[in-house]
Amino acid sequence: MSEDDVIAAMREWLEKAVIGLNLCPFAKAVYVKNQVRFVVSTARSLDGWLEDLDRELDFLAAADPEVIDTTLLIHPTLLPDFLDFNDFLQLAEAAVDEHELEGVIQIASFHPQFQFEGTAPDDLGNYTNRAPFPTLHLLREASIERAVAVFPEAETIYQRNIETLEALGQAGWNALWAKSPK
Repeated sequence: MSEDDVIAAMREWLEKAVIGLNLCPFAKAVYVKNQVRFVVSTARSLDGWLEDLDRELDFLAAADPEVIDTTLLIHPTLLPDFLDFNDFLQLAEAAVDEHELEGVIQIASFHPQFQFEGTAPDDLGNYTNRAPFPTLHLLREASIERAVAVFPEAETIYQRNIETLEALGQAGWNALWAKSPK
């Protein structure tokens, strides 16, 4: 799969699920302003992916937020197992600390097999964090704070998302990804 194909799949996921279902009420504004940076890692090892993360942390910290507000660092082949990916997140969080960016940048995680603790693998609530590929989402904390300040009851987003997905159901979720006839 080419880098363009990976980015196209991620854009489709953002447009149909994250923005289309309003799973993140803050995503649309930065997406339509082209402030989301998509980076596909082709590293052949976890160390290589961490090196890519190091570069992206430095890049995002130095970038003008009006130009690049957030980064999706995607790896289409490493860590297909969610538990391995979840373990890797500890190393990714440590990289934020090593770059002295704690309180500046945080990482949200997405994975095709994402599973919240205490849920069954097929629980629709897990789909809030299921992306086509293992992804580290680098977010500016200042941007999050601004978004939360204008969104009433931001702490209810998680529960609302689960309710949205449960109402949609598995058939509705699958229909999002059905290719329309040409």
